[in-house]
Amino acid sequence: MFIISVKSKIIKKVAFSVFVSLLAVIGGVVSVMSDRTVTVGSFDEVSLKGETHEERKAFFQHFGWEIAEDPLEVKETVIPDEFSESYSKYNEIQKNQNFDLEKYKGVRVKSWSYEIINYPGYENSDGIIRGNLLTCNGKIIGGDVCSIELGGFMHGFAPEATENIIEDSSYLLQEE
Repeated sequence: MFIISVKSKIIKKVAFSVFVSLLAVIGGVVSVMSDRTVTVGSFDEVSLKGETHEERKAFFQHFGWEIAEDPLEVKETVIPDEFSESYSKYNEIQKNQNFDLEKYKGVRVKSWSYEIINYPGYENSDGIIRGNLLTCNGKIIGGDVCSIELGGFMHGFAPEATENIIEDSSYLLQEE
């Protein structure tokens, strides 16, 4: 018969090592899942990576939009804890394209606004048509295409997203 004795310090070290390894594996799985692709509107397999300009540009190109090289505006904003009527309408656009800002209530996000240079009928309009992206930790979580002219419009990313359209989006731009 064999008797093996092990000091409790060794057991604690092994248990700690196993715990740290398990956390690393879970972190890796979460990281891979955050780089996933999803269906946005009627478009399949759109990457949600939005950390770099090239990733944001590729996202817009997936829908046929060409954006200016530099963003018109980059700012941090907090998704409100309670949605006003206009923010609820904005979130309806997001839900129609398989996003949902409800999951981000109270979270600080980054807002990127780019000029869309190939919107039909507005090709030479100097920044009137904008593509807006909301990102959180480098992942695209929502956004829209809109006109900032008086009585403008707002809709989802897809060109045929007219069922998501909000006529006269100027009241949305006033609320922060």
